[in-house]
Amino acid sequence: MMKKQAVNPYLPGYEYIPDGEPYVFGDRVYVYGSHDKFNGEVFCMNDYVCWSAPVDELGNWRYEGVIYKKTQDPRNPDGSMYMYAPDIAQGRDGRYYLYYTLEMLGVMSVAVGDSPVGPFSYYGEIHYPDGTVVGEEKGDVYQFDPGVLVDDDGRVYLYTGFGPDIDRPEGTFIKGRSYAGCYCIELESDMITVKEKPVCVIPQVFHEKGTGFENHAFFEASSIRKINGIYYLVYSSFQSHELCYAVSKYPNRDFTYGGTIVSNGDIGLENWTMEKPDNYIGNNHGGMVEINGQWYIFYHRQTNRHSYSRQGCAEPLSFDEKGRIPQVEMTSCGLNGGPLKGKGRYSAAIACNLMSKDGAGHVALIRDYSGHPYFTQTGADREEKDDQYIANMQDGAVAGFKYFDLRDTGEICLELSGNGEGEMQISTRLDGEPVVRIPVDAGKKHLSGKLTIPAGKTALFFRFVGSGSVNFHGFELIERK
Repeated sequence: MMKKQAVNPYLPGYEYIPDGEPYVFGDRVYVYGSHDKFNGEVFCMNDYVCWSAPVDELGNWRYEGVIYKKTQDPRNPDGSMYMYAPDIAQGRDGRYYLYYTLEMLGVMSVAVGDSPVGPFSYYGEIHYPDGTVVGEEKGDVYQFDPGVLVDDDGRVYLYTGFGPDIDRPEGTFIKGRSYAGCYCIELESDMITVKEKPVCVIPQVFHEKGTGFENHAFFEASSIRKINGIYYLVYSSFQSHELCYAVSKYPNRDFTYGGTIVSNGDIGLENWTMEKPDNYIGNNHGGMVEINGQWYIFYHRQTNRHSYSRQGCAEPLSFDEKGRIPQVEMTSCGLNGGPLKGKGRYSAAIACNLMSKDGAGHVALIRDYSGHPYFTQTGADREEKDDQYIANMQDGAVAGFKYFDLRDTGEICLELSGNGEGEMQISTRLDGEPVVRIPVDAGKKHLSGKLTIPAGKTALFFRFVGSGSVNFHGFELIERK
């Protein structure tokens, strides 16, 4: 049987799993994350679920079901609070420990299970030897966004913390707690009791110069991996759209800034900036994993015109001779191991670039979305029937896809709806001349044109030019006869 291609987002279009932490257990890769709701009102409204895939078939993801319900936490019997980004680690006893926080309570909870997919049961809260819960006392480190590492020597480290700008009002934050950056807490082998008190490993440095972190200050989303004896601490910076990393020879000190790994607006690559990203940006969170000798970064994108329906994506990583990670671009083929085939049907929802005629922006800062395209789906939140598409492509709107092998492609057929009249111009570069122009008629849902590109790895950019608006559902690439 032919292996299914991998695309971004790597899960079905109806699934909204941000903050993805990937791990290989046995011969499968498992992804743990928050669980947004389609068209949700706030972050992380659903219970934790898990998805997994064979390590040699990264396009074949399996739904493992609900692994932990928010009502299982004793502080949340009515389910009124939501569980934020989790992380997981296998303890020396062979069991799996799932770490999470309930909303902004500022304490860290733990669940435990006998397999990577549970079922997980409540285990307790991170606490000092005398039983005092970390985060409840004045001066304590505010517990948020766990990253967990069981080191080669069996020692256990929890990375946690939240770093809002000290010039901003506290808002809902708990007064008297420490928000000074990312902290490391060594735990006992029971995976829950503090062994060594918290130490700050990435300080909050928004304005201080000369630290190396000043333009990429720690905000949230700690994620830790040990690679070739070096500790790589991935985090979301105060810029929000990017995942950065810091490195050290030690798990609990001497971290230095490494660089940006990925931005969900490709900011930092080419000429893309915060003011001019190539996709609609928002917060970011994820982790790294090695699968069959190749490292990947998992991250997420925003959909549905807000920050509360986020979807997981992934891209391959490389390391230079000094162990540094060059920034990667967003693609439509992340886990695929190469460009997508130049034949078959593709959902428009795998676009890695999306913008209006006037550009894109931060989803939380756009006050009027009427002129902007966006990813969405029909119906309500669900765990079946993928029909995600791009809505509201008006004059000048662009959807970009990277990459395809189009050497044997001879025709392309578009699936559209809406009242748009004009043409869809298809180019291989964002600013390139169209290689094909397909007239758009509001009365026709399937439109086609010849597509002959004598190249291998190629991007496709679809620009609608005309009146009204188009809903872009997908396209089929047809082999040349």
